[in-house]
Amino acid sequence: MAFFYFDREKYGRHIMAAGLLLCGALSLPSARAASHKTHSFAGANSVVLSQQTGTPEDQEAKKLAADDIATSRRHNSEPLVLVGTAQLSIHPSEKALFIQLQSSSLCGSAGCTTDVYRRRNGSWEKILDSISGDIAVLPASHNGMHDILIDGNDRWIWKGGAYQDTISAPSDDGLRDEIRDFQKKNAVKDPG
Repeated sequence: MAFFYFDREKYGRHIMAAGLLLCGALSLPSARAASHKTHSFAGANSVVLSQQTGTPEDQEAKKLAADDIATSRRHNSEPLVLVGTAQLSIHPSEKALFIQLQSSSLCGSAGCTTDVYRRRNGSWEKILDSISGDIAVLPASHNGMHDILIDGNDRWIWKGGAYQDTISAPSDDGLRDEIRDFQKKNAVKDPG
């Protein structure tokens, strides 16, 4: 067993200051969560996911995610169902339902994913599948649907009847040609 001795007169203020800093550091996750509600885009509204046991939203979420819930249960893991709602459509009668299942069998190294559904003409339609990160709805809209912001910097817009990511893939900058040259030079057969 180790003991730590310090001279209260000499180090008391420093220990107290360190304790206050530690208390402040322990409260950082809540400060961090609050900061995620304020995105770099003006007017962004965070989608808050929470457990809403027994609510109509929870009941709908459990129906929509029934297959994933069953998968989790087959792995002896009862999933936590988190639900949020937001107005994605510019038409007030069309609400969106955000569903996240949390269980060891469904979440990976990137965390747990969220599926997004919209209620249209009396039924639910999945409009975004398996997104990871904080979600916010932006005031800007495309083709009747508000833009979505994922993790503060990944903007998705409604285009062609679906949400499309606006982050484009990097160009290959001649990589394909280099690969083909390497294959020819080293007698490697091109598989495709």
